[in-house]
Amino acid sequence: MLFKLLVILHTLGATVWTGGHLVLAVTVLPLAMQNRDPDRIHTFEEHFEGFGLASLLLQTITGVWLTWIYFPGFQNFLAFQSYLSIYIAIKLSLLLGTLALALHARFFIIPKLTQETLNELAFHIIGVTTLAVLFVVMGVGIRLGGLS
Repeated sequence: MLFKLLVILHTLGATVWTGGHLVLAVTVLPLAMQNRDPDRIHTFEEHFEGFGLASLLLQTITGVWLTWIYFPGFQNFLAFQSYLSIYIAIKLSLLLGTLALALHARFFIIPKLTQETLNELAFHIIGVTTLAVLFVVMGVGIRLGGLS
């Protein structure tokens, strides 16, 4: 029962994180770019940031817990001896990339966001959204026994 609950919570976190970034990248960002209006992104971030970060934290906690279940004591979980260990390693890499982009944007771009820095933020948004979608693809691969 615990395993199923963790998968459900992990999936809900992924839904919020990925869905929120898809909305940002596909609807909010194009309008902000078209109108050169960084306030559109600020407004979205004000509403989404707390919920989005909580969902990313939920995914991280449940992901670590699920990894512990798959690989008790984390033994050989990065041995690349199975599709599962490969997919988990990829998901960890995606998490590190996401954190790097998100932290850079949060502390270096968003506080100084202007019409001139909007393009730089757009690259971050597209990057984090792409990583979020790849998270989902890898997660589906884990549940389906690999994607090949």
